[in-house]
Order: sequence, then structure tokens, then C-alpha cells
Amino acid sequence: MPTPLLTAAATGYLLNCALGASVALRVLDTSGVRWVHHAVYVATAVLTAGAGAELARHRRPAFWRLLPVALPLSAIPAVSARSRWHPVIAGTAAPAYLAALRAS
Repeated sequence: MPTPLLTAAATGYLLNCALGASVALRVLDTSGVRWVHHAVYVATAVLTAGAGAELARHRRPAFWRLLPVALPLSAIPAVSARSRWHPVIAGTAAPAYLAALRAS
């Protein structure tokens, strides 16, 4: 069973992707509250780091599955949200979150 931190991190990632996609598709307009997307990103990054630390501390194999998430999470702030690469880079984290959840 996945740890609560790993579940929270994956949920934060999913929510942030859903929010970003909703804005990109113009379902939602967050122009007045862009900080919400940023806040969910920061929460996701912090939860992911916590989950990784917990998995490493307990020597759980899910740590190695989660580790690749570090690259897209660290790269995404440097890529404009208006570029086509922003959702592509963000999406590359999905397989690692899923693999970590399945491994734990």
C-alpha cells in the first residue's frame, strides 16, 4: 500500500495537471489567481520530496521508481507555461508517479 506522503504527492501532481489542462483548454480562467497553480506545484514538489525521503529512509523500492520525477519537477519552472513544452515536460512525470505507487 502506498505511503500517505506518496499518495498525497501523486494526487497533488494529478490536480496540478488537471488545473493546467483546464486553463490551457480555457475551461477555467485563473488569470487573476495564477498563484493557485504555483501553490499546487510547490505543494506537489514538497510532498514529492517528503515522499522520496520517507521511501529512501525505509529502503523501499518505490524510491527508485519515484526518483525520475525530480528532473521534470525541477525543469518545469524554467519553461514558459505558454510553450508547447510545458505540458510535455509536466507529463513526463506521470509514469514515474504511477510506477512508484504500484511499487509501494
